[in-house]
Amino acid sequence: MVNEKLRIAVVSPDKCKPIKCNLECKTYCPVVRMGKICIDVQKKKNKAEISETLCIGCGICVKKCPFRAIKIINLPISKNLNLVHQYGKNSFRLFGLPIPKQGFILGLVGSNGIGKSTILKILSGNLKPNLGDYENPPGEKVIKKIFKGKELQMYLNLLYKKELKVVLKPQYVDTLSTIFKCSMAEILEKKNQNQNLFEIIERLGIKELMNHRIEELSGGELQRFAISLSLIQKADVFLLDEFTSYLDIKQKIQAAKLIKEVMVKNNKTYIITTEHDLTIVDFLSDNICIIYGNSGAYGIVSLPYSVREGLNIFLSGFIPTENIRFRETVIDFSNFKTNVENNTETQVSLFNYNTLKKFFSNFTLTILSGKISKSEIVVLLGENGTGKTTFIKILAGLIKPDEGELPNILVSVSYKPQKISPDFNGTVGNFLTKKLGNLQFDADFKEIVLKPLCLEKLESKDLKNLSGGELQKVAICCCLAKKSELYLIDEPSAYLDSEERINISRIIKKFANYYNKICFIVEHDLLMGIYLGNRIIVFSGSPSISAIANTPLGIGEGVNKFLKEMDITFRLDQVTLRPRINKLDSTKHRDQKKRGEYIF
Repeated sequence: MVNEKLRIAVVSPDKCKPIKCNLECKTYCPVVRMGKICIDVQKKKNKAEISETLCIGCGICVKKCPFRAIKIINLPISKNLNLVHQYGKNSFRLFGLPIPKQGFILGLVGSNGIGKSTILKILSGNLKPNLGDYENPPGEKVIKKIFKGKELQMYLNLLYKKELKVVLKPQYVDTLSTIFKCSMAEILEKKNQNQNLFEIIERLGIKELMNHRIEELSGGELQRFAISLSLIQKADVFLLDEFTSYLDIKQKIQAAKLIKEVMVKNNKTYIITTEHDLTIVDFLSDNICIIYGNSGAYGIVSLPYSVREGLNIFLSGFIPTENIRFRETVIDFSNFKTNVENNTETQVSLFNYNTLKKFFSNFTLTILSGKISKSEIVVLLGENGTGKTTFIKILAGLIKPDEGELPNILVSVSYKPQKISPDFNGTVGNFLTKKLGNLQFDADFKEIVLKPLCLEKLESKDLKNLSGGELQKVAICCCLAKKSELYLIDEPSAYLDSEERINISRIIKKFANYYNKICFIVEHDLLMGIYLGNRIIVFSGSPSISAIANTPLGIGEGVNKFLKEMDITFRLDQVTLRPRINKLDSTKHRDQKKRGEYIF
């Protein structure tokens, strides 16, 4: 039926606290008042339960819940809406699965909490889809029967017969340090089935780390270790969950090239990746599946599209073939060209600094002089280990330069560090109160920063239970809320999905322009850097040995200099105007290099 709806009720176990509330959801529910048990709260389960068959979708419980723990969603029933997995009563559910194809790299794009990692677990065989029956999960025969006549059936047949060897690179590489209590060399040499270990570690730049123990590695080193561990094994299926986290742009490209080469060597391999850096998705993938829905509530898998068409659909927020709008706003890149073409020098400087030097036992950083004007956002681009965070810490006053001095013209500095450690027992609301005191936010700050960050949804959650992306938003809020003249933000895109990255970029840009503030930002997502910046500081040199922070340049000149050092060229998509990485052996790449035009 056209008007028939599928009602989804989701209760977050992290937010629902019936002991601390007056059971407003149950008290105000009109169905409960009629004598039917639509909402039941059992103290043993410590969570409200909602009957989706009795629920009338009025949304009163959603508004009355003091902890914002309830979501009620009405979905139109479609012939393509096939429930594949549900975690439990009033829990997240996944509709549909992508179709893996031999010889093709399939990219999955979508926001956090939408089911991408669940999909990889199902396709790896680590999670059996329960088809919505979470109390009595079906067996493999029933599962295969559901997909009978579809391409996915062949894959599942091979998977359940143990005829496919699957390698799954986990999303959270930090957990590897608790799994492996040995050196990199011990585990990598043991798993070197393709006899390509030396080439892999050489190209990923971890050769010198082979004797380091896993627990001693940084986030970027752990990520490259995880990629190496995956690619040295003989497998039929490679499932790579967010393989560029912690990596700089050069390391991202190198990892993507290695993955593509795996496919070239064996066109019978299945490769599926999830990724939030759209330039890497574009560069690596052959096909795209869009995962859309409501974060933490449900996810729907779209049909596969060509990489260009799929990304353009994702950015537009509308799937024309299915006549579905999954996002109200369009992710617009129309100002990218303006930013890149803007190479004007700073006219009236507000913050000047002379040449500075900092010496460490095995690393030297030279910072060339610069002039920055009000309302400018300066983006720091460079490889990991070239001193970007050191530069930020010098500006923050946490590290003193060994040569040269910073001017004492700034009243105050606000600093968001690269690593966020939530050492606080209490809710987000309590943390913000302690951190910011009784700071009164003006109406404009609420409209520019607080409202787009949606922090009111997190106020009742314990800080230690927040995800990486939620912690990032809280940290950015704390940084921008402080009354300062210089704002230093180290990797604001970390843990955020592609949509959230654009949203954070808009927030910071509006904030700097409206309040006439100077911002220095370290960023590895090049799209976000171009979108954000007014000027670029390129870090050159040898990582962990010696580096130079060059004089600030206009966006076009700065990005061109950076891409030249990375040996990467970008072109402009004709529809969305988003930058796209040229294939490294393409005619366009060679022509742009010859002209010295590495960007557009």
